[in-house]
Amino acid sequence: MHYLASVPSVPVAPRRKAADPADLSTGATPTVTSLVDESPPAGLWVGTVVPKRHARRAVTRTLLKRQIHRAVRDQAQSVDPSGLPCGLWVVRLRTGFDRKLFPSASSDALCAAAAEELGVVMAHAARRARG
Repeated sequence: MHYLASVPSVPVAPRRKAADPADLSTGATPTVTSLVDESPPAGLWVGTVVPKRHARRAVTRTLLKRQIHRAVRDQAQSVDPSGLPCGLWVVRLRTGFDRKLFPSASSDALCAAAAEELGVVMAHAARRARG
């Protein structure tokens, strides 16, 4: 895990030539009010890096990313004061999972192993970030 006690920069809208809405075939753009997954608390930004060389199947990479986001959300929302502080966090998978131990890409054993490893790593990262 990598941590930076900061906030992301505000994105700048690209400059475009204003178009007449009557000329557009799509009409008005719908407004998105919620994300698909639950987002972490305000002030906590999380990025995940799950390289294809460590998790060959897309199902496994997606499962690991969801596990990471769930673990970060659970750690941040815990009542324990040693939870993750606000800032920019990047979680990076450094080693692969053995396909012989986890033959199914989305097995319960893989979920349990990932959750256990993430719990240990996040507790250690939270202690280091708090000083």
